[in-house]
Amino acid sequence: MTFKVICRKEIIYKNSTSPLCLLFFQGKRKKAVGLGVSVALKHWDAEAQKVTDDCPDRDNIQFQITAKVKEYEKKIQRLEIMDIPVTFENLFEQNSKRLNCSVGEYLKQTIERLETLGKYGSASKHRSLLSRLSEFRSLNTRFDEIDLAFLRDFELFLRKEGNVNNSIATKFAIFKAAYNKALAEGLFLQKINPFAKYKVGSLWTRTRKRAITKEDIQKLVALEIAPNYRTNYAEFARDIFLFSYYTAGINFTDMATLRYCDIVDGRIYYSRHKTQKLLSFQLVPNAMRIIEKYSKANHAQEDYIFPILDRTEHKTAQQIFNRTHKVLRKVNRELKTLGEQIGLEMPLTTYVARHTFATVLKRSGVNIAIISESLGHSDLSTTQIYLDSFENSQIDAAMQHLL
Repeated sequence: MTFKVICRKEIIYKNSTSPLCLLFFQGKRKKAVGLGVSVALKHWDAEAQKVTDDCPDRDNIQFQITAKVKEYEKKIQRLEIMDIPVTFENLFEQNSKRLNCSVGEYLKQTIERLETLGKYGSASKHRSLLSRLSEFRSLNTRFDEIDLAFLRDFELFLRKEGNVNNSIATKFAIFKAAYNKALAEGLFLQKINPFAKYKVGSLWTRTRKRAITKEDIQKLVALEIAPNYRTNYAEFARDIFLFSYYTAGINFTDMATLRYCDIVDGRIYYSRHKTQKLLSFQLVPNAMRIIEKYSKANHAQEDYIFPILDRTEHKTAQQIFNRTHKVLRKVNRELKTLGEQIGLEMPLTTYVARHTFATVLKRSGVNIAIISESLGHSDLSTTQIYLDSFENSQIDAAMQHLL
């Protein structure tokens, strides 16, 4: 297939200009694609396929021509790389679906979309999958080329690279979701669904429960942090852990984005970052004391409560994500050390606070069937969804038994 830039001499607009277009040739077939710009005939060099030097607005018009030419050159090249026939049907198919059906291209588009939506955590997981796939096979692999053997070989590759079961399961869950979404969007024709026989769920392994006891919580509260363990983040890490425990297992991202305006009449109101679900519960005295400890004088209602984010510095979703996760790593590093000081064998993290609160709910008689099921679940997001379903009154009552 070839194409060139032409000026449609037979069409003359009222301003004495004629439209420019790309004329494609495939055998005896021709197809014209408008460029959205027009020039006077005297300003068009047909042989060189460009506007003349004395053309008004020359640079802008030539830029648009060049951009469109490169766009179609790239589309043709992509078809050739993917071994898809370069035909009018494939080149001009609506939304260029056949051009974007490679696994790599689709994952890149998904990552871009997730980042646009501010879902950087999910984007990061997709980027991890993309990276591993690029090491395993060509990213130009089409979805319709993925079969059971491909999935088995990919699992073997991941295991050789040192990935454990749950890490592999996460990547395959994302891979399966991307495959099904691309299929639903009509980006390829499925022969046999390889994921139907490859059971992603079988990869998950039950992990050790990540909850500690009330006695451990009391030890953490009473702990005198030794001078050689005292850092800028040590006491802050303990306060963050305890605040999560005192406030229905709120996760770190939601704590980081809490503002003073989220507290009304002793109750906290916030939308979970993960699900956008609105949650509300009564703040117990211990939680209020932690808030007061970090409360800034003359603060505005829109200010963040904890010294994690600064609304004058962290304005974009990307900046908030980067800062939050940077601080989270430091907090968890300090919590691990604090956990060792009170004799814990398991690593202490902010997530342990959420599990510990869930255990308290269970022992307080709140929705035992749901909680017992969720606590035994290795998928933490499922656990969180279960916790979100509780009535505020149940949570408020249970929180009286935290210490």
